[in-house]
Amino acid sequence: MKTSKLKTLAKLERVLPAGEASFDLAVRQQHAGDKWFASHLPDAVALPRSTRSVSALLKFAQAHRIPVTARGAGFGYVGGCVPSHGGIALSLARMNRILEINAGDFVAVVQPGVITQQLQEAVEQRGLFYPPDPASRADCSLGGNIATNAGGPRCLKYGVTRDYVLGLEVVLADGSVVRMGSRTHKNKTGFDFARLFVGSEGLLGVVTEATLKLLPLPPFRACLAIGFPAMKSAIRTIHAILRAGFLPCALEVADAFTLAAARKRTGSQRLSGCQAHLIVELDGQEASVRSEVRALQKLVDAERPLFTERGYGNAQCEAIWQIRREFSYSLRDTGLTKLNQDIVVPRSRLEELFRFATRLQKKHGLQIACFGHAGDGNIHFNIMVDLSQPKSSERSHAALDELFKQVLAWQGVITGEHGIGIARLPWWPLAASPELRALHQSVKHALDPRGILNPGKFVQ
Repeated sequence: MKTSKLKTLAKLERVLPAGEASFDLAVRQQHAGDKWFASHLPDAVALPRSTRSVSALLKFAQAHRIPVTARGAGFGYVGGCVPSHGGIALSLARMNRILEINAGDFVAVVQPGVITQQLQEAVEQRGLFYPPDPASRADCSLGGNIATNAGGPRCLKYGVTRDYVLGLEVVLADGSVVRMGSRTHKNKTGFDFARLFVGSEGLLGVVTEATLKLLPLPPFRACLAIGFPAMKSAIRTIHAILRAGFLPCALEVADAFTLAAARKRTGSQRLSGCQAHLIVELDGQEASVRSEVRALQKLVDAERPLFTERGYGNAQCEAIWQIRREFSYSLRDTGLTKLNQDIVVPRSRLEELFRFATRLQKKHGLQIACFGHAGDGNIHFNIMVDLSQPKSSERSHAALDELFKQVLAWQGVITGEHGIGIARLPWWPLAASPELRALHQSVKHALDPRGILNPGKFVQ
């Protein structure tokens, strides 16, 4: 950044209350990236404790055309909070209070820095339920979930973050503070702006408060963990479950490479020879859940599984889910670099997707591990790369290009949960038509005419 800009940035300490601005190199390095591979050092870090501070910061940044990149806990996988153009990294981590949990209205009011699991545990103590459950829920923030429209295994039955946002407080690029939506569970007053900001990846405004919908906590849950000798058997079981009229809370699948890695990490002999693994979770009233488990078992048995494990109640279900939570760690244990793609295909294409993965692996000489949310077609398609090998980057890029083009040809999408960020930028023009990109640009220009919010991403 030019000297004049650095002098301007130095005024930030007068704009924000004491302790809310930092130019320290170590702090700037902590805010240079997320869990993806790119990073860029910001020129300053803002650590506001209030909406008033966020508003003052954005007024200052807009007046001086300084880039501002908002961030939550930094657990994204696509470089969405990398401050690509430097400027100010705006951390919402200190705005981390649960302001209200109202059992009568079935709402929670939170600041963006609240950790997702913290809210879930707090509402469950009141007999309430906040369903969105990204895998990083113990670490990720609700503000980040809102920015990316985060999902998780329970999306099949309960939907994604967007489905639980009733209202937002947003600071726009010019520093104005707008409250949109309400605390009611129905609202058709004007445009649904709150839903527009969910999934906007910090390009349109900064969320400083959210009113979230809660549900009654299901009193009972049960799980089936099933091992299959072939992926096609697992896919047939998924279709059979849904055709029979069941709507599981979660329906998760994993392939042979993932399971072999998990067996090595956990020592589970049950996974030996297992080519596909399915977790089915049901929730609701205890009598109905137990009845559904018995009916599901008959559907599962028709495919002659290698094993079936049942879990009843929270403790037994959590024990079954533990193997699923080990998948990412198991893949890291291989020593290969995991390029995590959260593609989504129409449900009827699931078996074709796994066959395509096998062909892609052979063609490019790369290992591929697939697991994820089979119930809604959202599979984490992990290209495993040995970066020490020559031309590994070129081969992985070619494989990604082929993957995304095939997914789009199937009328799928290139991201279901993580967003575009930096990682998917090369494929944004393929994923969105010129007319749709122009519409994005119009909205961006209307709300951020000077382009200061998260520049360098998919809408400039």
